[in-house]
Amino acid sequence: MARKNLLAGLLDEKLPAGNSAVAPQPASPTQPIQGMQSSAFGPRGGAIGAVTRSIEQLKAHAVLDLATDVIDASLIADRLADTGDDHKLLVASIREHGQQVPILVRPHPDHEGRYQIAYGRRRLRALKELGQTVRAIVKPLSNEQLVVAQGQENSARTDLSFIEKALFAARLEEGGFDRETIMAALSVDKSGLSRLISSAVRIPNDIIEAIGPAPKAGRDRWIELSARLDGAAAIEKARKAMAAAQFSTLSSDERFSKIFEGAAPKKAKAVRPTIWRSDDGLRIASIRDDPKALTVTIDKKVAADFGAYLVETIPEIYAAFKRRAGA
Repeated sequence: MARKNLLAGLLDEKLPAGNSAVAPQPASPTQPIQGMQSSAFGPRGGAIGAVTRSIEQLKAHAVLDLATDVIDASLIADRLADTGDDHKLLVASIREHGQQVPILVRPHPDHEGRYQIAYGRRRLRALKELGQTVRAIVKPLSNEQLVVAQGQENSARTDLSFIEKALFAARLEEGGFDRETIMAALSVDKSGLSRLISSAVRIPNDIIEAIGPAPKAGRDRWIELSARLDGAAAIEKARKAMAAAQFSTLSSDERFSKIFEGAAPKKAKAVRPTIWRSDDGLRIASIRDDPKALTVTIDKKVAADFGAYLVETIPEIYAAFKRRAGA
């Protein structure tokens, strides 16, 4: 092996699987390392230059063991609180096998000696509960790089629900990030981003928080819920369902179902048709008059010719109606 490749393996960004469905791929450092610089030994070329540049790159995104209490939340929250079985399983996995995948943090832009998390919040929470230090990749990231890394890592995971993605998108937009950055963070196109943001905006935040992530609800049902909650009366019905005695004991998906059903529009009462009979007692037609339409149904078994005649003379009947209305 050539000496210039001695440290190639040290710079491999791929992380081992474990404690997480997908091993995250950290974003590029904010400032690229300058490769050819002068020093007391001359230009940094050849094997010595390769070693020097490799060490500089390792420093730019070092893997450190950090105390959990020096790591602050990300700029934008991307998950709803969940204390269910998934969290317990993660704690048990880390207790037994240790932390398999580092989280990603950046040096805090405002507080010396502190860090800000990009992704790995669930791992951080589990390690804090266990009283252990957290293994973290430390990289200098701009705000845009932070949210893109955070969003892309979560988009690759199967346990981030639709509404969590929707809330993340809406919060990014409220935070002043442009839509190009948000699309990159969530790996969605313009129409997909619009659906996410509109769903999060149309559903009141207290209702979303009460439901939780509801991972089994899926995109279509969340979008349908946002449509059902279009109005004060529907929102009041949803909040009434939230106030039920057993609501808080239900799982997140069960809470979604309760509110989804509670916000359902009332079914219109079926209008019984009026039967019109001829002078000789034949059942010629049924007439259904509801708020949206007036429907006349001719029984073709009894009066097929009359039906054809009625269709043929509709223009004439309408013209007679207009003349009468004008008079």
